[in-house]
Amino acid sequence: MSMTELEIQGQIIKPGERKLISLPVGVLTTHEPVTMRAWVIRGKTKGPTLMVTGCIHGDEINGAEIIRRLVNSPSLRKRFKGTLIAVPIVNVPAFSNRSRYLPDRRDLNRLFPGSPKGSLGGRLAHVLTSELLPLCDAVVDLHTGAVNRANLPQVRVTAEDPASLEVAQAFGSPVTLTTETQTGTFRAACNEAGIPVILYESGEALRLDTASIRFGKRGVQAVMRHMGMLPKRPAAAKKRAKHAVVCEKGHWERAQVGGIFTALIALGKAVKKGDVLGFVADPFGDYEEEVVSSQTGILIGRTNVGQVDEGDALFHVALARFPSRAEKKIVQSGEGLPDIAEDDDDHPVHYDPYTDVI
Repeated sequence: MSMTELEIQGQIIKPGERKLISLPVGVLTTHEPVTMRAWVIRGKTKGPTLMVTGCIHGDEINGAEIIRRLVNSPSLRKRFKGTLIAVPIVNVPAFSNRSRYLPDRRDLNRLFPGSPKGSLGGRLAHVLTSELLPLCDAVVDLHTGAVNRANLPQVRVTAEDPASLEVAQAFGSPVTLTTETQTGTFRAACNEAGIPVILYESGEALRLDTASIRFGKRGVQAVMRHMGMLPKRPAAAKKRAKHAVVCEKGHWERAQVGGIFTALIALGKAVKKGDVLGFVADPFGDYEEEVVSSQTGILIGRTNVGQVDEGDALFHVALARFPSRAEKKIVQSGEGLPDIAEDDDDHPVHYDPYTDVI
């Protein structure tokens, strides 16, 4: 795109400028206006446009924190080309309510592309897809697991989309899972518009954790380097691509009985068919039912709830032919936790109150 003045709903952003713009969406029952706020950061030199979105589900706050750190990164003030559009909180009403869902209990990520005359969620979706998406050359959409359900850092991408797969490879997440795109999702809207998109999943709702934030920030910056928006670091990028684990399918192991649940395996570990992943115990002490893996692969998701009902999803296994080899690659992809340059790091995130050291 040319480096002329960029206009979004009458708001002008010139080359070399950064602005936090507000896009009107609607009005709440209290007559308070709802706006979608977005950082638009432009380099002085022309280049592509990347959009990064967070909190389409309002309680998935790791995305907002990744974007907060990204827009404050020194890398965006040095030799930065093109335009970054960063929307920390897409679903403002849900974020305010600390909820995954909109006030009417609808899932915003099933309402795309939305409508200017639809529900509040439909209008949010419409603003994102009509005002910002057409400006973009690629999109990174940031998510987490649900409440009490943690995800290993991973990227979801459409298998039949080579351009998006290229972005996923550049991101360098420990695991890439190729999945079908569901109707009504933001990813589907990007696919329909022909814009490469990846969905980053890591951590769990309502909780910040260092690994999710660091993998996410590093991944977005790696995509920007791949797109020519930041100076390249070819050695690091090639190393991450080499260690990436690509899986075509995922499978959830579910509770066969209800009771008190104990997990026996950590995220990122190799799983073989027949392995015991955990157990569900009768709270009255009458039995213990083992949770046995029916698949071979890598554990990429797990519930953290200690009380389960029959049929509850407990372990998410990404199918991998050589799980031990995949486990080793996952460790090598970030050596447990990605390094961040000292001048580009931010405050530590508390996770375990018994072991955290300030």
